[in-house]
Amino acid sequence: MYFYELHEGDDDVFSDLMLVSDEQMEPEDFFELVQAIRVQVQDTFEEDSLIEAIAHELEREHGFTFISDDRLEASVHVSPDEQENRLISIDDTIGESAEFRTLLADFDGSSNN
Repeated sequence: MYFYELHEGDDDVFSDLMLVSDEQMEPEDFFELVQAIRVQVQDTFEEDSLIEAIAHELEREHGFTFISDDRLEASVHVSPDEQENRLISIDDTIGESAEFRTLLADFDGSSNN
């Protein structure tokens, strides 16, 4: 199995995802394939992000497997502290569970305060 990654965003905020293939592809060839698919889907994709649209196309047409949360069978939080070890919910209500937290912060580095 060979693993490939797609990134989207800038230096401060980005998303990434993983793909798997049974066949090895040279990095330059993978890049060219991703670029061709990007051009094909960038104006019409319905997924939440461009990289998800590219990943779905790589899966449909090029034999890759997109390692998405939809395929996740189990998630475990691991800690040296015994009380913090737990199985994390992966059902449809994960956004409402205690394991899922989002923090949005606006940082202005030019302030002298």
